[in-house]
Formats: sequence, structure tokens, C-alpha cells
Amino acid sequence: MHNNTISCSYYSRFHCNSEEDYIISIMKSVVSISSSVRAVCQYSPNYFMTCSRGLIRHSDSSGRILKSDVSFKARMAQPCVKSSLGCFHNTREMGAVAQQLSNLPFAEEKDYELRVHPEKHLLPKTAGQPSIDTQLGTSASPTKLGHVKVEPLSVKSLFEVEVLPELLTRLKEAPSNEKTEGLATLLGVCVEFGVDYQSSIVSRLKEEWRTHLSKTDIGVIHLCHLGEVAYNLEGKRSEIVEQVLDSVSISIDALTQNETARVYSFLALLKDPHHCQDLMSRLHRHTEKLIHRLQAINISDIFHSLVALQQRQAIALIVKLSRRASRVFRSFQDEELIKVLGALMHFGQHDEDFITAMEKHLPVKIVDADPELTSVVMEFCLQMRCRSEPIFEAVAESFICNSEKYTTPQIARQIIAMGRLSYLPQCSSQMFKKLESVLSSRFSQFQPRALIEVLHSCIHLERFPLNFVSKVFSPYFLQRLQAQGEPLDKHALGQLTQLNLSISLECTYYRGPRLPYYLHVKKFSSMDHSFESPVESYLYNQVKGPLNKLLEGKTYYSTRVFTQPGYTIDVEICLDEDGFVLPLSQWDHTHRRIALCLDAQDRFCSNTHHLLGKETTKRRHLCRMGYEVVQIPYFEFEKLRTQKERVQYLHKKIFPTIFRFYR
Repeated sequence: MHNNTISCSYYSRFHCNSEEDYIISIMKSVVSISSSVRAVCQYSPNYFMTCSRGLIRHSDSSGRILKSDVSFKARMAQPCVKSSLGCFHNTREMGAVAQQLSNLPFAEEKDYELRVHPEKHLLPKTAGQPSIDTQLGTSASPTKLGHVKVEPLSVKSLFEVEVLPELLTRLKEAPSNEKTEGLATLLGVCVEFGVDYQSSIVSRLKEEWRTHLSKTDIGVIHLCHLGEVAYNLEGKRSEIVEQVLDSVSISIDALTQNETARVYSFLALLKDPHHCQDLMSRLHRHTEKLIHRLQAINISDIFHSLVALQQRQAIALIVKLSRRASRVFRSFQDEELIKVLGALMHFGQHDEDFITAMEKHLPVKIVDADPELTSVVMEFCLQMRCRSEPIFEAVAESFICNSEKYTTPQIARQIIAMGRLSYLPQCSSQMFKKLESVLSSRFSQFQPRALIEVLHSCIHLERFPLNFVSKVFSPYFLQRLQAQGEPLDKHALGQLTQLNLSISLECTYYRGPRLPYYLHVKKFSSMDHSFESPVESYLYNQVKGPLNKLLEGKTYYSTRVFTQPGYTIDVEICLDEDGFVLPLSQWDHTHRRIALCLDAQDRFCSNTHHLLGKETTKRRHLCRMGYEVVQIPYFEFEKLRTQKERVQYLHKKIFPTIFRFYR
């Protein structure tokens, strides 16, 4: 068959308009060969051999015509690949192919014999497309080929000796930015190939870059790209990295918003803010000036970089970024919003406008959102103590419809947030039915501690999962919990104890297993305030004076009283059978007890006057234990300006309670 006929036929099958397009399509097919084929046998020699058979009409740099003999040795792939480089129109195409070449397998550095099977070493076929042998009019049956002796050829060697120098030569005449991008790409491929950074070709690349940098005004984005590759190649002490930092520092005040975000990403890769603290400070100030121009993706990238750089001192910038994020909230993609929320949680900052934007746009978005975004939103609300009805209702409805898509950690985060913020959605009956179904079908998939967190959060909402409590209190589960390699900490034991207490006080009909007594905690007060918040000294000092005046002395009440189940009472007052307040010396004759809860701001959700879940559970349990609970919330008491007003307020709070006892 005539060669021209072969070439034209082959171009038409690949929808190519020219021989150059044909070469590019062949090279792209070569570098995208499936991993399954590469895994079967290390075919890089045969693989280039097949490519050389396909390039029948293409001549190499010396003008020789490549042979189509199937037994042609793999070394002919070298001129094939080298000559193919001439068909690329710009450095992007050359860099893309070089980058893809780095994914090819290395041939073993020894001679080996293998049986050639056409289905393994030919280019991938698409539906309805004949193999390359059929297109070329050749036969590649195993009976004809037999055993082929293949000389050793390493893709790494081929790239380092032939391809890389050729690409570097062609880069010299490329435009400035393309040359910068090409140099960075080639350095990156060297990293992926594992080329020794002290080798001659890498040294040549670096020298070319130094010359290029000294003579050319390079864009910041391309500089950062090159700096990242140099860092991966040589580490943070690289001379190239230092030069990139110096060049970026010179142009810091003229950066656009995209360039600013790119510089942050580059600095985050270095993870050495102290080494370039002056540059960082100048970058923060410049970013503050650009705030009104930043787009959603810029904000996301900058936030992500600030977390990596641990820039907790840049509070002014973080707050401004949060405000800007609230204005472009609709533009955030799911992944970008996850980064923003993660950064705000990391720095413990949020803006009221940001919460408003969340409540406005998230309810519609959550239904079809990434499950991880939904979980991160709930985690954010929990950390910020933000009890948002629009968001929580949307999350509850999404959970009912999409619970199968959520992983067990994602489910846990959603339920935990609702419980701890004491939010019971309108569709609570459907939501808890769905939760019960999920727990039943995926019980073993939950990590033991996550499962305890979920069940513990349910009691904050007065939902008692008795079917699963019996499993949690079983010896098997407790052994599994202790077999995780960590000793049972006080937090987990406290949750189990409070869960057991809730069942005892509120589900008296329960007859299943109970938590063994030796695992009970003695008190719920803890350093992390997981179960109750200690009385705030400022509010206590405000209440103490009026309370002394009302009760005619501080000997008629006690503060910070520990109860037998483990709770701490802020102020306790005891009454006798006739309803008179008893002094401390006569508390043995107590008939009724009053628990004053001095509720400071930390016991409420940050954006409402709803108590946190742990506080509502504590009050329910105190009532079940026989206490009459009287709340003194900060937002009511702080409105009172005079001593007289405060005494009257306490009188109206406490004594109607006493009269109610003895009507």
C-alpha cells in the first residue's frame, strides 16, 4: 500500500486536517494510554515502537524516513519523539506533552524478552475504530511476531537526553511569558521524573532561567509558578525561590487581585512566614486596599493561605475579607465556601453581615450542595454559636431527602450542631425517623465516639434514642470504645454519664442496660465547659449585692454548690416546711430547694436569647431532681440601673416561686 494513501486514510480516521495535527493526535494518544495497559507490562519501548510505526511519513531531524517494520527496535522511538516536537505551535503544547510524558512507566534497566500482543501495546481504540495495525494495513498477530528482543530504553533517559534539550532549545525563541511558563513546566517535569537537581540538564534549565529573569520583566503569576516548581525541586533555600521573592517584593504595591491571591498561595507553599515577614506585612496592607475588588475565588484562596501561614495577627484583614465575602456570597462555589468557613472557624472570627448572607443564600443552595459543605456550615454555626432558623430548617429537610449521600461523620456533625444549639426543626418528627433509620442500617459504620456524640446531642432536644442507648451501654460496645487505643477521657465518660442520668430521670420506664457505676464521672464541671458553663464573676458580683439586701445577709444562700449527680448550682436557697428561707446553719431541715441560674452571655446562642443545649438539659435535670429553677439572664438584669430596681427584680423572680410552693 502506498505511503501517501496510508497517511491520508489515517488522518481522516482521526479527523486531522494536516500531518502536523496527525502528529499531535498521535502524541496525545501516546501519553494518555490507559493505566491498565501500562500496568500489564512495562511497554515503554514497544509503545514508542508502535508510535514510530504510525509515523510512517514523518521524517526525523536528519531527513530519514521512519521504518514500519514491526521488528524495528525501540531506539527508533527517540528520533520519532524528537522530530515530533517540531510540530507544536507554542510552548503550551510542548509543555503539556512533556508534562504528560512524566506519567509514563520507566523501562527496567536491563534486557528483557516478552511476547508481543497487539491488544496490549497498541494505542487505545475507541468504539467502532479499528486498531492502528488495521489502519496501517499490517498484521500483528502473535503467530507472526513471536518473541521480540527489545533493547533497554528508559523513558526517563529518553526525556532527559533527547526530549528535554530539544524543548529547551525551542523555548529560547518563545515570547517572555510563554518562555517563563515553559521553563517552569520543564522544571516541574524534572521533579516528577526524579531527575537529579544537580544534573547538567537541570543546571542548564536554572541558568537559562537566571538569564531570562535578569533580562525580562516577568509577570507575577508566572514568577510564582516558577518559584513553586523550584521549591519542589530544591526546597525553600533555593536560589531561584529567593530571586522570585525579591522580584515579587519589588512589585508588591502594583499587584492585581489575581496576582495577590497567587502570591499568597506561593507563600503558603513555603510555610515560612518569619523568613519573609516584611513581605507578608506589606502584602496584608496591599490586600486591604484591594478588598473591594476581590472576587469569590480570590477571597477563598487568600483565606486558605492565611490559615496555612497561621496569620492570626492579621485580624483587620480577616475581618475585611469576611465583610467582602458577605457581599459576593452568591458567587462562591461549594469548595470555595468550604475554605472560607474553615478559615473563619480557624481564626474564630465572623461578621454579622456574613451570617445574614448565609441565611439569605444558603437555604436554597443546601438542597443540592456538596454534602461536605452542609456539614461544614453546621460545624461553623456550632463553633460560632449561631442558631439560624433558615439554615437549620434547610439542613433538616436536606437530611430527610439526602441522608443516603452523607457519610457518618457528616451526619454526626449535623445532628450534634442542632442538639448543642438546642434547635428542634419543624420537621423534627421526620428528621428523627430518618435518623433512627440511618442508625439502624449503619450503626457499625459510626465511630464509637461519634455515635456517643450523636446520642448525647439528642437528649438536648428531649429525644431519647432508647433502642440505641441499650446498645451503647452494652459490654460489647464499651469494650469496643476502650479498644480504640486511647484511654476513655473525661469528656466521653461525661457524655455517657449524662446520657445515663437523662434516661434515669426522664425515661423511668426504661429497663435496658445502664452505664456501670465505675464509669460515672463525679461532677460535670470541666475545663472545656462541655456540660455546663461556670458562673461568670462579673454577673455574680452584680447580683450579689441586691441578693444580700433581699435576703438580709449572705448567710441565707450558698454559691457554686455541687449536687450528687454532678451538676453545679450557681446560687442555692433552701426553704423550710412553711416556706421560710433557712440560714446555712439550718439546712438540715430543708424542705424545698431553689436553684438560681445566673446566665451570662456565654450560656446563650450568640445571635439569639436561646440557651445552649447543655444548659437546657441541666435545667430539666435539676427540675427532675426536685429543684425549683429560677433564671436570672444577663440581658434582663443589665437593663436595671439602680440597686432598688435590682432588688425588686430579684424579689419578683424568687418570691413568686416560693409562694407557688405553698398555695
